[in-house]
Amino acid sequence: MSKKLYIQPPERKRRLKRSIIFMIFTFFLSIGGAAAGMYYFVKSALQPVDKNDRTPIHVSIPIGSSLSVIADQLEKKGLVKNAEVFKYYVKYKEADAFQAGEYSFHRAMTIDEMMKILKTGKVITGEVQLVIPEGYQLSQIAAMISKETGRSQTEVLKVMNDPAFIKQMIQKYPELLTKEILADKIKYPLEGYLYPATYHYGDKKKPVKEIVEDMIEKTDGVLVQYRTSMAAKKMSAHQLLTMSSLIEKEATEKADRRKISSVFYNRLAQNMPLQTDPTVLYALGKHKSRVYYKDLKVESPYNTYKVKGLTPGPISNSGVSSIEAALNPEQTDYLYFLASPAGDVYYSKTLEEHNQLKEKYITNAKPQ
Repeated sequence: MSKKLYIQPPERKRRLKRSIIFMIFTFFLSIGGAAAGMYYFVKSALQPVDKNDRTPIHVSIPIGSSLSVIADQLEKKGLVKNAEVFKYYVKYKEADAFQAGEYSFHRAMTIDEMMKILKTGKVITGEVQLVIPEGYQLSQIAAMISKETGRSQTEVLKVMNDPAFIKQMIQKYPELLTKEILADKIKYPLEGYLYPATYHYGDKKKPVKEIVEDMIEKTDGVLVQYRTSMAAKKMSAHQLLTMSSLIEKEATEKADRRKISSVFYNRLAQNMPLQTDPTVLYALGKHKSRVYYKDLKVESPYNTYKVKGLTPGPISNSGVSSIEAALNPEQTDYLYFLASPAGDVYYSKTLEEHNQLKEKYITNAKPQ
């Protein structure tokens, strides 16, 4: 039996043809529309945020900040409309050789103007200049703010430890500040979170809360670069800043921070107390040039001669070099180290070797 060939009616053919043409037209129209939309989006994002707003906005760029960190900070400050557009525009212009420093921008600036300033390193100056060194503790930072702004140290410390302010900062910087800083054993919740840098302000009356938040924001900006490494090592920001603060307080100018870091990690792995003198001084609340045996008996969760593991929290702020050392310790078998009066640091694998080095470089060392 022969099969009949089905032939579509002419009208149905025409309808099918029109449908196909319509779909093709719609497809290309949507592509064109998306392209046009993207063009206008990028064009808008490259324009000043507000051509009429020339209010100075302080921006702090830490040493080693990546382009992504800088872009995010400018967007957070409301100086650029879109961080991603800023980042790709900078790359397109091949102008990403930005310098660390303290800058003053305003929302009427173009991206090209901001790029030029960031490349030349034109920093701002102001009536107040706060120079916060690496290894400073919260009480020392409070004293510095007090000195430069004319406020009492008691007033500054009250702001730094205000539960309502701390709660507000936790909500604003959730990846940096967690409930770990509110633990019962913590001496100062914001200890270690006030980044060491130079801060410029044009007005001595600037609220203490804003000054402290600038330091917190800068710490947050620095740690953004290490989120991936922290996640890989399963370290919270609190743990990282705690370890880096111990390294910071033990390191001399001649010290290899990565080796010091390795000693701490090796001792933790063997369930040995860290036995680091700066934690004793922090527990005592004193600044002394030497720790005596009687000092080692102080009852405190921060005394690493008596309590194993890390301290409840940081004992000072820490710079990038100590943060990186905490994330990337050198691979060694060292369990001990000591610093000579000249600042040289000596490492050893056994207690016997450590005592020999102590006898040579500390006990019998000749006065410099």
